[in-house]
Amino acid sequence: MVTETIEARLSQVASLVLAAKTGDRQAQSALYERYHASAIALAYRKLGNWDEAEELVQDVFIHAFERIEQLRVPEAFGGWLRQIVRRMAINRLSRRRVALTMEGEALESVHTSHQTPLDGVLDIECREQVRHGLNRLGDVDRRTLEAFYLGGQSLIEMAEHFEAPIGTIKRRLHVARKRLAAEMESFQAV
Repeated sequence: MVTETIEARLSQVASLVLAAKTGDRQAQSALYERYHASAIALAYRKLGNWDEAEELVQDVFIHAFERIEQLRVPEAFGGWLRQIVRRMAINRLSRRRVALTMEGEALESVHTSHQTPLDGVLDIECREQVRHGLNRLGDVDRRTLEAFYLGGQSLIEMAEHFEAPIGTIKRRLHVARKRLAAEMESFQAV
């Protein structure tokens, strides 16, 4: 029954993402409503300021919806969005420390690409290793990691879903991450 619920949520997320990829504003709004609170919480943990966190999350959603076609696994929207929040928060923190001004022309003339073809290949290989590691985990570990990283569920949502205290959910996540890391190490060693 729990697996069906996770699958149903992932299916709903996938449907919303596919619709959002076609420019469906209602789907984008539904994704925003579903993930806004967890994105704000993560942004606040990174930035330590609610106003800045709110502003960052607005930018994150704009960025995400502009690039949603790059998301290859629609069910992974929650984890993908969290990565965007983390990256943009780090960028904001690094800009906060050193404020330099440049004229627009000088800024436009500087263009660097952070993604190389090798990075793309390594990303694909890493995703394959994670999938392989997840498949080798026990049911509880796999479902816990999928709910948090792929389903985008908060700890509170997971506690309700798994009918367990938040402390238990935190412990399960901690243990499941360690087991996944061990599985991935054994996969790389082969």
